[in-house]
Amino acid sequence: MEQLLEIELKCYCDVAPDIIEERIKSIGAEFVETRQEHDIYFNHPSRDFKSTDEALRLRKIGDRYRITYKGPKISDVTKARVEQETSVGNFDTMKNILLSLGFVESGVVIKLRKIFSAGDTEISIDMVDGLGLFVEIEKVGVLKEHIEKEILDIAQKLGLSRFERKSYLELKYFS
Repeated sequence: MEQLLEIELKCYCDVAPDIIEERIKSIGAEFVETRQEHDIYFNHPSRDFKSTDEALRLRKIGDRYRITYKGPKISDVTKARVEQETSVGNFDTMKNILLSLGFVESGVVIKLRKIFSAGDTEISIDMVDGLGLFVEIEKVGVLKEHIEKEILDIAQKLGLSRFERKSYLELKYFS
């Protein structure tokens, strides 16, 4: 059985948020929610995630908490990668466990995310502190090339053509 991949296209957004929102709605996407995400990224004590292209993230969304491992990117077009994620009961406790195990904080990314759903594709408008406005188009699946084409088609319909393979963490701290 093939492993599910998170296949994501991050796009620079050169138009106002209300304009891109109207474009997203015009392709049939429905508004889901607006939320603030507070992400803390950690680096492994004995291997450098920057050089292995991996990520370990602890995310706070209101009173919900998630921990996510992201494997190396496996596409030259999108940010396709294995992603494993689960809920965490207590944000501060999980952060302290990671720090106690020798993990080191490598950066914080805070964003206001407006999420839309177009079938099984998620489209987000992200206002990222210190970086600006982006649109992410994401789908989970196994048929990488087919999904990449779908995501690129959506970007074209939205008038988005400047893509970024770096994460917000990389753009904020390592560019």
